[in-house]
Amino acid sequence: MKKTAPLILIVLVLLTACGGKSSTGALQQVRLPLGYIPDVQFAPLYVAVEKGYFRAEGIQVNFDYSMETDITALVGANQIQFGVVSGDQVLLARAKGLPVVYVTAWYQQYPVSVVAKSSLGIHTPADLRGKTIGLPGTYGAIYIGLRALLNAGGLQESDVKLDSIGYTQVESLATDRDQAVSVYTGNEPLQLRAQGYDLTELRVADYVKLASNGLITNEKTIAGDPDLVRRMVKAFLHGLSDTISDPETAYQISLKYVANLAQADTAVQKQKLAASIEMWKADRLGYSDPKSWDSMQSVLLDMGLLTQPLDLTKAFTNQFIP
Repeated sequence: MKKTAPLILIVLVLLTACGGKSSTGALQQVRLPLGYIPDVQFAPLYVAVEKGYFRAEGIQVNFDYSMETDITALVGANQIQFGVVSGDQVLLARAKGLPVVYVTAWYQQYPVSVVAKSSLGIHTPADLRGKTIGLPGTYGAIYIGLRALLNAGGLQESDVKLDSIGYTQVESLATDRDQAVSVYTGNEPLQLRAQGYDLTELRVADYVKLASNGLITNEKTIAGDPDLVRRMVKAFLHGLSDTISDPETAYQISLKYVANLAQADTAVQKQKLAASIEMWKADRLGYSDPKSWDSMQSVLLDMGLLTQPLDLTKAFTNQFIP
């Protein structure tokens, strides 16, 4: 018995020191708002859960498909610790005093386009002058991307007519309600082409590099639990890498998480995933390019959404990227 006690003590010490789990072995619960409905574009997260990458880091992720503008407020107030939003939302939140910080770049290209029927002859941003453009509303990434394109074409918002139509861009373009629509690159253009429409597409990423969708946290979490941030980033990037290298497996995993995906047009959905992957690829996954933040701030200042420049070094960090 005298020889057994030290052995038990050693085992207990080792168990306490292992991984990111608590001493009881419980997983750390993380609520993760995504800002959209369940969709194949979230495949990297589904892969990370299904393959146990979050669990290996001692984390239990619970997806929440809330609206993006609510996410920054919740993370900024530390009511939740993480969320997925675009770079413009980070800067707008910080301008309001919310201490959110972007810790992982997911999209390396801003995923917004303006599309029109080819017969209209819109080939450059300048060609949008005088056109009626449909979009969900004057908010969010689709609006920011449109303004960036107009700026690239030397146009102001007053040079076009904006039509707030909700998320009905496919129907609005098909029925000629609008001459062009502002959309997510990996979604509506694929649907329209699948329906047989010949389109011209202006991709924001072809004209300007903007800070796009990624993982955010807040200054309190970074200061108080940097290891949790590091583990979240590590698990997510593992899922992202797997999705890029094996899209078919990622798609099959997504069937479990996306209701009615099995009943959707498989070809279109796989095209959506492939188009998204092209926007995720990078030599260093997760890396935030400082130039993309400079460009984003310039666009927001030009729009009047920011009244003065921010300290961008506090808005994002690459310290948690492996």
